Amino acid sequence: MQVELVRVDDAFHFQASGMSGVPVHIDAAENIGGHNAGARPMELLLMGLGGCTAIDVLLILKKQRQRVDDLKISVSGERVKIEGTEMTPFRKINIHFAFTGAIVEAKAQKAIELSMEKYCSATAQLSPSAEITHTYEVNFVE
Repeated sequence: MQVELVRVDDAFHFQASGMSGVPVHIDAAENIGGHNAGARPMELLLMGLGGCTAIDVLLILKKQRQRVDDLKISVSGERVKIEGTEMTPFRKINIHFAFTGAIVEAKAQKAIELSMEKYCSATAQLSPSAEITHTYEVNFVE
């Protein structure tokens, strides 16, 4: 896998693209000279984790013949500064799944567990350095 970043302006705005060819804009905060024209790199890590597990969970629920009308995922991360550096990696991450549809709660829970423990490569990448937890809710609609 490979991605490319191309600088868009004379500050910190980049346009990134990968094998899909879909552009993603990345920028720094305005307080350091960015123009707020894209996501921050650390936000993208959380988005990648959320997207990875979302795809897994939806595929699993589809195989279980569950009807998912909507899925909203909220990923929050707690960062801690590494002493002697300016690095602030994630140490705790929580993924909250909010399902709507004709979904058996036990099947939603199982799909999340399978994603977290067996399928999601982003979880495997981040879990050695961050505690990843999850919560969920199911709004059952016939």
